[in-house]
Amino acid sequence: MPEPRPAGTGRARGPGTRCGRRPGGGTGTHGRTRHDVAVGHMSGGKLAAGDSPRSASSADELERLFGDPYDEGNPVGYAPLLEADDRAEMFGDGEALLDDFRLNAEFVPVEYGGRLSRLDDLVEVMRAVYRRDPSLGLGYGASSLISSVNVWTAGNHEQRRQVADLLLRNGKVAAAYHELAHGNDMAGTEMNAVPTAGGWCLNGRKEVVTNIRRADAMVLFTRTGPGNGSRNHSQIFVEKSHVPAGRIDYLPRYRTVGMRGVQLGGAVFRDCPVESGALIGRQGQGLETAMRSFQITRATLPAMMTGILDSALRATMLHVTGRTLYGGRAGDLPHVRSILTGAFTDLLICEAFSLVAVRAIHLLPSASSLYSAAAKYAVAGGLLRATDRLASVMGAEFFRRDGRQAIFQKLLRDLKPVGFGHAARAACQTTILPQLGVLSRRPGSPATPPTALFRIDADLVPPAFDALAVSSRGRDPLGSSLDELSDALAGEGGDRTVREHVAHLRAELREIREKAGGLAPHELTFTADADSYDLVERYVNVLVAVGCLQVWRHNRDGDDGFLAEPLWLHAALGRLRTGWNQHVVASPSVEDGLFAQMSARLTENRSFGLLGRRLYGA
Repeated sequence: MPEPRPAGTGRARGPGTRCGRRPGGGTGTHGRTRHDVAVGHMSGGKLAAGDSPRSASSADELERLFGDPYDEGNPVGYAPLLEADDRAEMFGDGEALLDDFRLNAEFVPVEYGGRLSRLDDLVEVMRAVYRRDPSLGLGYGASSLISSVNVWTAGNHEQRRQVADLLLRNGKVAAAYHELAHGNDMAGTEMNAVPTAGGWCLNGRKEVVTNIRRADAMVLFTRTGPGNGSRNHSQIFVEKSHVPAGRIDYLPRYRTVGMRGVQLGGAVFRDCPVESGALIGRQGQGLETAMRSFQITRATLPAMMTGILDSALRATMLHVTGRTLYGGRAGDLPHVRSILTGAFTDLLICEAFSLVAVRAIHLLPSASSLYSAAAKYAVAGGLLRATDRLASVMGAEFFRRDGRQAIFQKLLRDLKPVGFGHAARAACQTTILPQLGVLSRRPGSPATPPTALFRIDADLVPPAFDALAVSSRGRDPLGSSLDELSDALAGEGGDRTVREHVAHLRAELREIREKAGGLAPHELTFTADADSYDLVERYVNVLVAVGCLQVWRHNRDGDDGFLAEPLWLHAALGRLRTGWNQHVVASPSVEDGLFAQMSARLTENRSFGLLGRRLYGA
């Protein structure tokens, strides 16, 4: 590999130089996808006639295709999956199955030939993938989603068509944002694009990028102006087949402890020419596009990764129900039950709030920046804490790489990036913090949140990605719904425990707003001290609790008796009231009810999540 030029030092060249004209010929560095043509019943990259655009049954179909993970004869079961993980390889048979299933169609809007009309449906499909293999979830699916949402958000029709056609041919798109020298400081990006007569000339490097070597295209975040202002960066869509050979050199793969199969790499761009039509949106709009696109991925990715906790909880339940301690079943020990029911409660909390945050992109795009950041912060933290506690129940078994529950150690490792991958939890706090000051000055909201935000069987219109706003501008329909919720519950009589929790949440929200209103300007930025960040955490806990309350309230007349009962809500609100304190346990009667529900779901082969979805073979 030639010696790389220091990042950020590329200069424009005149006509006739390497970046001065559009490349002609040349095979470039394009890497073929696993299949060169569409598979299954695709036709021309689009859905075949008779296909339903909605993915309501896709999750069930994918579960059926995956089959029983514990079946040693299953080619996509845990045994061959763990063998691929030991080799730090992507699970080939799993990728082939997802090719045939046409998973990429879930990431493409219906108007461009895909199946994406509801983000909550997309989450359900991807939970099935993450339940089986998180490396497939990220390395096959989420990587292309993270990239493509930038094009759906700010790209023109031709760019959207290009990305749609590429994905529907089972291609891959990489999101090339990261530079190790700058971490999450995107304004410090050194990769630069200089305008030329034929388009743009790229120089610099990107590092720790999923699928950068094997992707067919990439969305590149690059500097297009001097300084660190918000209008000095752009996003550029680069198709590798249009790049002449020798202009992109790949860095060695980064090895990881978790997500071992995911191909993390880097690349150095040297006088790399791209055409003028590659610019996504307007010049200087890159940071704004990223901030809007992050709202989609901050809400959906942690929601998908609840599937990891679901599988970890199943593995732990199977372990304790088959293990004898002190003359009885391990699952009968009070401490073990408390941890199991606590993890079950955490999973329900995470999925309930994820439902609200994901649907807010459809229904409350002007406030979505608030709820997506809260979801990333709360859901990621909840999943990590719950899985770590399950490891204490597994004991010495949690690190075993053989045996029936060997999958647990992989799930535990693979979950870790949920807290820092793509956008760190701390970055989400800095997104919320400056908005707290505005919220304190606008405590009310002009609109009550729509019922469809909470009701599981509600219809949704397709998301309008271009309607997403960088800031909520003081609007918080969810938090402000506490007053209406309090009045409604009082009028119904209802559950006394729930009403008491609502009263506590209203008082908590008032105090948070009062304290936020007294913060100095420097306390509303990343320079804030710990007390200001504590306010963010308290505020997020209120939002999560209100989300759980509203999901329970609006689904009490549904077919799921467990979801309609206040049992799970009592456990959830009690946990959130103590800031997710893992040492606070529910009452014995609540624990007994939760454990009975878990045992029933284990027997009936249903997921432990909010929907209790029937799994393989059920």
